[in-house]
Amino acid sequence: MSARTKARKRALDVLYVADIRQISIDDALVQETQRAIATPERNSSWGYARDIVQGVIENRPEIDELIETYSQGWSLARMPTIDRAILRIGIWELTHNDDIPDAVAISEAVELAQSLSTDDSGSFVNGLLGRIATTTA
Repeated sequence: MSARTKARKRALDVLYVADIRQISIDDALVQETQRAIATPERNSSWGYARDIVQGVIENRPEIDELIETYSQGWSLARMPTIDRAILRIGIWELTHNDDIPDAVAISEAVELAQSLSTDDSGSFVNGLLGRIATTTA
């Protein structure tokens, strides 16, 4: 597993924990930063994970608006928590990280959805991110 794939998973953990525990993403980020300091062997994936989470924090209104606009009848509140977090990561990579090709951002998000969420989540994430990639390019 590549360092960026691990970083996406760590960022997903932070976003998911914040949502489930109903704490701010900032607080979840602080907690994970402390954990990263305590486990230096995990350092290789922490830098990009932190970038993702900070990017989601800084751009959340725009990211959530894109989710609401392109999700075709699915409100944020109606989506599984894990899908919301995956979509936020994927959209941040599509719209704010020029180092990641759109196809890679979409593929990584779909893989996370297929392995961690419902049977239909992979196709839902793929379709939503695909629509955003074509309209924001």
